[in-house]
Amino acid sequence: MQYTSFSNESYQEVKPQHGFLEIENLVKSYPTPDKGDAVVLDGVNLTIGEDEYISVIGHSGCGKSTLLKIIGGFQKATSGSVRLDGKEIRKPGADRMMVFQNYSLLPWLTVRENIRLAVDEVLKNANRAERISIVNEHLAMVNLTSAADKYPDEISGGMKQRVGIARALAIRPKMLLMDEPFGALDALTRGKLQRQVLDIWENHRQAVMMITHDVDEAIYMSDRIVLMTNGPCANIGEILKVPFQRPRDRSVIRNSKEYFELRNHALNFLDHHFTSEE
Repeated sequence: MQYTSFSNESYQEVKPQHGFLEIENLVKSYPTPDKGDAVVLDGVNLTIGEDEYISVIGHSGCGKSTLLKIIGGFQKATSGSVRLDGKEIRKPGADRMMVFQNYSLLPWLTVRENIRLAVDEVLKNANRAERISIVNEHLAMVNLTSAADKYPDEISGGMKQRVGIARALAIRPKMLLMDEPFGALDALTRGKLQRQVLDIWENHRQAVMMITHDVDEAIYMSDRIVLMTNGPCANIGEILKVPFQRPRDRSVIRNSKEYFELRNHALNFLDHHFTSEE
């Protein structure tokens, strides 16, 4: 496996000082009726720090979402190991929360009730006043206090996604997993929500893994970008370290030489791995 920076100089993978999420030799395959096992992921190795923001990019069918689901505990690896904070991941848990592209809100509950449901389920040792306070805190965090008593069909797509993010953060997970969280939003709403998510993350640091198809989004939001090779038998092709300090000003970094070099490198990788079959 080769790891390169956004420049022409190669470098060894920059691992976090303390491995928080550790993926070792992960293989995921599915049995087929007549062709043996279909291998989706083949020997994935990755270490993520406890407050790192990682984006994963690759063409459709490269196993990005499968990798996320394995980390979330929704699927099991065929072989290899995935550890969070030193413990093997074997099932879903409150230490990892998923934010989906399609919001996944319960339509018969209000915004407040959707968040409160998760808090009640996970933070069972908190008393009623503490739970109410947590819900109100996270409503304010995503600027939804005024919409707290509305139902999902009464709010916009961007607001629904903010509810999903507030619900995920309210139970105080160790790691946030996001599967194309901004993919269904219009460009203006997507940009605003990206900034809001970064503001929240910068004030409440935790490990984040985000699946995206948007190179610009990945550069703006991430510490490192994981580029996947094509499936089947997908693997990590390169890991790019994003050099910009935080907090980031989108307009400033987009006018820098480093931004264009990094963006072009990622796009060239994806173009190289593009096939007519996808």
